[in-house]
Amino acid sequence: MIEMKDVWKAYPNNVKAINGISIRIKKGEFVYVVGPSGAGKSTFIKLMYREEKPTKGDIFIDEINLAKLKERAIPSLRRRMGVVFQDFKLLPTLTVFENVAFALEVIEENPASIKRKVMDVLEIVKLKNKARSLPHELSGGEQQRVAIARAVVNKPEVLIADEPTGNLDPDTAWEIMDILDDINHRGTTVVMATHNKDIVNTIKKRVVAIEGGRVVRDEVRGSYGYEA
Repeated sequence: MIEMKDVWKAYPNNVKAINGISIRIKKGEFVYVVGPSGAGKSTFIKLMYREEKPTKGDIFIDEINLAKLKERAIPSLRRRMGVVFQDFKLLPTLTVFENVAFALEVIEENPASIKRKVMDVLEIVKLKNKARSLPHELSGGEQQRVAIARAVVNKPEVLIADEPTGNLDPDTAWEIMDILDDINHRGTTVVMATHNKDIVNTIKKRVVAIEGGRVVRDEVRGSYGYEA
């Protein structure tokens, strides 16, 4: 599903963020990516959706090698994956329905299909009654649920979540995790970077720990392993 082979990423002045990572993530897995600040987690995540390009090595999403992917092919790649961010990235002048529908409009889905798919996914994230609301009328947790709905409305093979609970209170963070767990059980591979020790230690999944740009621990039902 996802495979990195001896991947390196260096920034200007030869600052190395990723140092020879090789890892494989199978279809349907749920993987936490943990580690201290500055360890390389965000770069690791960005490499997966080609926000960053490796300096050396290969990254495969199924048969597609992201290291050799042409710029014009990146939009097509991203239609196969959903990405959720810590800061939601919702369009402020669009309603909940319109924010989610936007992900389908850009791939020219027909209007009848858009309406059905958007309402179906809003049901999954428990926001059907907020379809006409604007982002500023929602709580932080509700905004994150909209962002998740937008990311999965096209039924992507992979959902990449970069600190999706980072700006949320503990109760809301658990609600978001319930939704991500449900999406994973529906067949979507989930890769989630997080600093949330309680979530990682309670909802047991595979844990990949990164330090100094290297994988230092990879456990099937792992623990957080750092001071929160």
